[in-house]
Amino acid sequence: MMNEKNFTLAEKWAQEGNMSRHMSQDKQPTVLSDIYQAETNIAIWRREKSDTLEYSVKEFLSLNPTFKKEMILTPQDAFARVSESFANKMTELSEDIAELVDMFCYLFELKEVGMRLKVLDKAMCPKFHVDKVPCRLVTTYQGMATEWLPHDLVDQTKLGWDCNGLPDCESGLYQSESDIQQLDCGDVALIKGTRWEGNENAGLVHRSPELITNEKRLVLTLDFM
Repeated sequence: MMNEKNFTLAEKWAQEGNMSRHMSQDKQPTVLSDIYQAETNIAIWRREKSDTLEYSVKEFLSLNPTFKKEMILTPQDAFARVSESFANKMTELSEDIAELVDMFCYLFELKEVGMRLKVLDKAMCPKFHVDKVPCRLVTTYQGMATEWLPHDLVDQTKLGWDCNGLPDCESGLYQSESDIQQLDCGDVALIKGTRWEGNENAGLVHRSPELITNEKRLVLTLDFM
């Protein structure tokens, strides 16, 4: 149940005409199609990585501790081109990325996508923000996963420059640390941005997690071209 402060904040946004937004989640990949629902701004496939994929990821990180790659891929060439970018092929990881490219393109009727695969040792986007994209796929193969805030618990007037230089925990963007939600490693999420038609003021507010010393994070994102 929302506390009194959170209820007041949600009520305030409702009065200003903001449509409610919520999460959709399931253990089946078909849940990703829920992103087409007007009230959904994050759809989460709660999947468990296979043992072979886990092994492939760990081996990849040991051999490529600073890997960063951006590519434009099609469903037809994704596996071959991703495999070529890995010096030691990494078949299981390449296959998983190719499968996600295929799913993303099929869901949104795209011929190609922009892929980013990065090994991180610090938060890439440490402050809460919204993406200026229609929709982005994100999955974390290793390490802490993306943090996000439920739409009804966010004071949108405290985002970006409007935070007056204060950290998120002091700006009033959210009321309690318990408001912060987090994906699990292995989850595949579709995050709706501000360029999705009808979602201009309701992009999912999210951020990269803080990493502990010597921790590595392997993150994949897919974007519209």
